[in-house]
Amino acid sequence: MRSGITEAWRFGTEGDFVDFRVYLLAATAFLAGVAETICVGILPEIAAGLQVSTAAAGQLTTIFSAVFALAALAAVPFVARTGRRLALFVSLATFAVANLIAAASPGYASLFAARMLMAASCATLILVATRLAASLTAPERRGRAIGIVFMGISGSLVLGVPIGMQIAQWWGWRAVFVAIALPVLPMAVWLVRHLPRDVTTGRAAPDARVAWRAMLGERRLMAAQCVTIAMIGGHFTLFAYLAPYLQAVRAPDPSTLAALFVAFGVAGVGGAWLGGQSSDRLGAARALWCCPAVFICAMAVLPLVSANRFLFVPAMMLWACISWSISPIVQSYLIRIAPELADTTVGFNVSAMHMGVALGAAFGGLLVERGALRLTPWAGCALVAVALGCAGLAVRPKRGEQRSSAETHVSM
Repeated sequence: MRSGITEAWRFGTEGDFVDFRVYLLAATAFLAGVAETICVGILPEIAAGLQVSTAAAGQLTTIFSAVFALAALAAVPFVARTGRRLALFVSLATFAVANLIAAASPGYASLFAARMLMAASCATLILVATRLAASLTAPERRGRAIGIVFMGISGSLVLGVPIGMQIAQWWGWRAVFVAIALPVLPMAVWLVRHLPRDVTTGRAAPDARVAWRAMLGERRLMAAQCVTIAMIGGHFTLFAYLAPYLQAVRAPDPSTLAALFVAFGVAGVGGAWLGGQSSDRLGAARALWCCPAVFICAMAVLPLVSANRFLFVPAMMLWACISWSISPIVQSYLIRIAPELADTTVGFNVSAMHMGVALGAAFGGLLVERGALRLTPWAGCALVAVALGCAGLAVRPKRGEQRSSAETHVSM
């Protein structure tokens, strides 16, 4: 046995296996991703069913992101006290209950409260799923294990939201939340029964306050967190307004617009896988710098090829692919350079993702309000340039490490 890995749970070719339980953790992440984004797809049905405005119904997604960002920080000490296996069960059980409350909500206020509870449980779930996936996998394959979890989240955009929209058309919007809740408890029971009691590296977890101080005082850790915030912020400067941007530059009909979003989602799933693979094959530090460097080029190409559909669609898919690569890369980097602080740094990073979403959506919104929709890709590039600079700070060795490396090189 090694890091909780047993022969019974190997899945894949010899020498390239990933623990089967990682795929089940990805399935829980898929459901969390569906819960986060599903209101966007069934917004008209919710608004009509609860007799509220579309703008009010839209706040069900806003409050989810806000609570998610805060709950991800609070989840760190909770997981440290209860242990990952129990924390996983509690978060999944709470998630199921929250979805059932949402389905039975008699009015807007109760659905709003259910979304808050749903977001808090999802934040804990994503944190624990990521850490368990890394702990269940050999060190040289941790990047791809984290990438698989994020493939579950990105896959929710491709499959989960369209399926949820279809369920809403057949049986109503309440049935969507029931459909999300039903598979959760069986998965929770199975995972808890088959996860080892202790899947940590064997190092004692530091006190929460000590861990926070250590993370905040470590330049490389905080710079890597800023990579997430700035790069996702740059992405959402355009992505939050992608539909009107596509209408402005390509004027697609509704079916073509839907197809473009499907293409975007498919590329995003591939990006989560690519992020994990590149982290393992290139090394976490090199991948951390390369990802925003390639991303800024891909984003800059979009407005340049917008007039040519044969070039625009591949460019858009490349942009989508790399946007989903950054989270597995950053989390792999955080775990590798400070494994004793991993619960704290990964928890903060889960929150940082939503900070980036809020930053990008707000930045893009300012441009849209001023009639500068076509400038959103360039504004996004500016934020990604900040991410690239932060990546440089993150991968630069400390002075003592630089001196040691130089002395080794001279002696050779």
